[in-house]
Amino acid sequence: MIGYVTLGTNDLARAGKFYDELLAPIGAKRAMEMDRFIAWTTGAGAPMLLAMKPFDGQQATPGNGTMVAIHVADHAQIDALHAKALALGGKDEGAPGPRAGSFYGGYVRDLDGNKLCFFNM
Repeated sequence: MIGYVTLGTNDLARAGKFYDELLAPIGAKRAMEMDRFIAWTTGAGAPMLLAMKPFDGQQATPGNGTMVAIHVADHAQIDALHAKALALGGKDEGAPGPRAGSFYGGYVRDLDGNKLCFFNM
């Protein structure tokens, strides 16, 4: 159902490098790129994640309560992506681990303060 999610950035080149490195282990690659945005996906027809400079020209700010959850294969991949995000300069928002029932997730903020969750159920 979800086609794509857009995260605001004030430095597109920096966001591009962060997400290129962070998403490579799950097979995501750049699918589209223009002067205002970069889009990543794992394949044709799969949802995309975009880093974009705001259309209105104002500063990008993270939304309080807004989060992008990225489904991955297993707990080891969640642990690795969480660690990689921190190594790339992201901030911890919740160490990987079990939550409710079969949900396992790890939470980070990217370089612009956008919240991400890597999860598996």
